[in-house]
Amino acid sequence: MSTMKVCVLFRPLNSKELSEFGDAVSVQGINSESFIVKDEKEQEFDFTFDRVFYQGSEQADIYEFLALPIVQGALDAINGTIITYGQTGAGKTYSMEGPSIVDCESKKKGLLRRVVDGLFEAITNSEKPSKYTIKLSMVEIYMEKVRDLFDLSKDNIQIKESKVHGIVLNGATEVAISNSAEALQSLSSGIANRAVGETQMNMSSSRSHCLYIFTVHQDLTKDKRTKFGKLILVDLAGSEKVEKTGAEGKILEEAKTINQSLTALGKVINAMTSSTPGKPTHIPYRDSKLTRILQDALGGCSQTALLCCCSPSPSNSSESLSTLRFGARAKHVKASVHVSCKEDLDNTKDATVYTYVDESRERILAKLRERMTDDDVLLLEKLFVLEGIFFDPNSIDEIDAAYEDVTSRTISSLHKAVEELSTGVEKMKMENVALKASLKVSEEFYQHQLERRSLCFIL
Repeated sequence: MSTMKVCVLFRPLNSKELSEFGDAVSVQGINSESFIVKDEKEQEFDFTFDRVFYQGSEQADIYEFLALPIVQGALDAINGTIITYGQTGAGKTYSMEGPSIVDCESKKKGLLRRVVDGLFEAITNSEKPSKYTIKLSMVEIYMEKVRDLFDLSKDNIQIKESKVHGIVLNGATEVAISNSAEALQSLSSGIANRAVGETQMNMSSSRSHCLYIFTVHQDLTKDKRTKFGKLILVDLAGSEKVEKTGAEGKILEEAKTINQSLTALGKVINAMTSSTPGKPTHIPYRDSKLTRILQDALGGCSQTALLCCCSPSPSNSSESLSTLRFGARAKHVKASVHVSCKEDLDNTKDATVYTYVDESRERILAKLRERMTDDDVLLLEKLFVLEGIFFDPNSIDEIDAAYEDVTSRTISSLHKAVEELSTGVEKMKMENVALKASLKVSEEFYQHQLERRSLCFIL
C-alpha cells in the first residue's frame, strides 16, 4: 500500500498582492519538504509534504517529480491521475497548461504539454515488442453536468462503471493521436471551448472542472492480450469566497456549484482517512459528478498525485491554510495500484450472461407492450438506457456494476435520509426550546396582567 503523492506550489506574488502588501509573504520555507505558514493573526502552522515548490520553481522540476512516474506507469498499464487543487487565482491552470498550450517558451511549458511529450518520447524509446495506441478525451464538469469539449452537442455525458475499465464516460469523444503535434492541436480546440469568466480575483477564472483523459493501449500480440493504462489530468476550478471574487448573477451560481463539488471532494477525503479499522465506512462518491469520476483515482485503483497551489500573500493566508489542510488529509489516502489487462474471455460464459440480461430486459419490455404502443416502448427503452435503469447487454462488466450501482445509490440515499432526520430532530429540539421560552414569557405576562387587574379592583 502506498499513499497519495502530495506536493505544494507557492506561485509568485501577483500585481494586486504587491500593491496591497508589497513583497510580504506568509510562508517561511524550512527545506524542500517543510515550511511554516502564518495566518491572519500571525499564528504559525507547520506543514510537511512530499515536495514543496517555492516561488521561482521551474515547471520542469514539478513535472519530473510529480508527473513523470505516472506517465511511465501509464505505459505499463497502471492508471494514473494528476490533480491541481487550490483557491481561484492560485495558479492551477497555469501549472497545468502554462501560458499557452501551443505557443510558449520551452521553460514555461505546463504539466499537460510535458505529459504529452513524455508519453510519445517513452513510446519512441520503448524496446518492448508491442504496438501502442493513444486516445484522448476532454470533458468539463460545468454546473454538475459533464460536457464533451470536443463535441459541444454532448452536454450531459453519463458516468458508467466497468470492472475492466473502471469509471468510464459513456459516449465521450475519443480522438486518436499519433504524435505530440496532433495531441496539442486537439487540446487547443478543447481548451477554447472551456467555460471561463472574469472575477475580481482572476481575469480568466475557470468556471468548471476540466479533465484531460489519455488512454494508452498496448497490444501484446503473442499473448493475445491488451494492456491499457489511463492517465487523467484534472484542473479543478478554484474554491471561491464571494466577498473576494465579487461574484454576481450567473458567476455566483457557478461559484456555488463549484464550492459544492469541492465540499463533496473534501467529504470523500475525510471519509477515507477517518475510517475505523475493521469497520466499513460509506464513501460518498456519488454526492457529485466530480467525486464519481475520480472514484478510481481516490479509491486506490490509481497512482494519484495532488498539486496544492497556493498564494504566498498574507491577504490569502486563510484560503492557503484551507488548501494545505486538505492536502495534509489527502496525504493519508492509501492506494493499491494494479495492472489493467484484458484477455480473451470464454465464449460459453459470455453467452450465458448475455442470455440472462436479454431475458431480464425482455420481460420488462413485454409488460410495457401490453399497455403501450411499440414506438412508445422503444422510446422508453432508449430513455432507460440513457438514465442507467437499463444497461447495455453487450458488456459483461456492466452486469455486476449495475447491481453495485443500485446498492451504492441505496446506501447513499439512506445516509442522506439519516442526516436529514438528524437535522430535523435537532431543529425540532430548538423549536421546542423556543416554544417553551415563549410560553414562559406569555405565562409571566398573563400573571402580571392578573395582578394589575386585582390591584385596580381593590383601589
